[in-house]
Amino acid sequence: MSNFAFGTYRISDINPQHIQALKEAIESGITMIDTSSNYMDGGAERAIATAFRELDEDKRDEIEVVSKFGYIQGANLKAYKENPSTIRNSDEIVKYSEECYHSISKSFMRDELKASLERLEMQKIDCYLIHNPEYYIFDAINRGISKDERLDEMYRRVQNAFVGLEEEVKSGTIGSYGISSNSFSLEQSDDEFLPYEDLITLAENAAEIAGNKTHSFTTIELPINILEREGLKCASWAKKSGLRVLANRPLNAKYNNMMFRLADYDESRDYYHHLNELMEVCDNEKLRPLYNLLEQLDATKHKYGWIGDYDVFLFTQIIPHLKKTLEKVDEENSETMLIFIDLFLTEYRKMVAFECSKKTREQLKEFFKECNSTMQECAIRFLMQQESIDYILVGMRRPTYIHEILSLKK
Repeated sequence: MSNFAFGTYRISDINPQHIQALKEAIESGITMIDTSSNYMDGGAERAIATAFRELDEDKRDEIEVVSKFGYIQGANLKAYKENPSTIRNSDEIVKYSEECYHSISKSFMRDELKASLERLEMQKIDCYLIHNPEYYIFDAINRGISKDERLDEMYRRVQNAFVGLEEEVKSGTIGSYGISSNSFSLEQSDDEFLPYEDLITLAENAAEIAGNKTHSFTTIELPINILEREGLKCASWAKKSGLRVLANRPLNAKYNNMMFRLADYDESRDYYHHLNELMEVCDNEKLRPLYNLLEQLDATKHKYGWIGDYDVFLFTQIIPHLKKTLEKVDEENSETMLIFIDLFLTEYRKMVAFECSKKTREQLKEFFKECNSTMQECAIRFLMQQESIDYILVGMRRPTYIHEILSLKK
């Protein structure tokens, strides 16, 4: 049966609840924490350091920290754009979008490792993963490079990174290494598929170049869930090759080019109270734009494809609209308004999640026809039954989530 690991994708060091959740997970027996240099722009690693400060050395040694490198985002990307010399070997940088660059070069890895160790307040990271190296493949496809040529270059870049990682194992800054790749879960015929069967050979070559007797390539991480099962082929290969498998995205799944949150949510009991309260406050000429926005939001709460669509809409549309409207309000009244707005948005998201979960149940009824529990429990139990999966990475931002997940092992 698979173990659970604490995934920190949306964990921040400025949220006390996240720190408490990390502590609760450790106290409850979680022995692996998965993070990355780009999660919350380094905030996830800082949160782990904060949670670890209260642990004695023996307890700390029981917890394995897995981190990753590859993404150039946030403060890293801003610094690079202002001064390209901040990242060495810039010719190997891949530009995916204006907000996301990527590199797996040895020099970049070493700089990222040093920064991660500082944020984590550690001398050594237990396992260090290359994070989605297939960004090079995406870029090569866009540039019209042939499949054979782009895979040859992909392997060259991976082996070069492996050499650097073997050297870090030798120096004692990491215990082992591996790859986290979304492309491991694609069909082999997909242009964006990352072939994995030669990775052991690349690791053996890297160990020889670094002067190590054996390689320290130990881990792969990839999306596997009740909807996306193609990755089980990669997981099976990994187990036969002596590697361990970390399954991510257990509840956020792709199917028919759509995203689904595999979870049931209850309807908010307080939504209409906070909606009516806020609309009453906004029922005047100055706040008419906000009043109209509330009417629109209420009418469309059932129209989101999945909860992630709402989260994007919140940050790109709703919050900018709110800021513009509140500019017309004096500071004292603005602070009061923010309290009302926060209460409303909290309950509105619950309503969106509830509406999305109803649609998900209907759209995916074939997958859950034998499910007599919540979708999240059935989805997690599916993964727990897979012999090829060692750890299931679950985001547990609240202490209550931890107990819900761990209860499934009883």
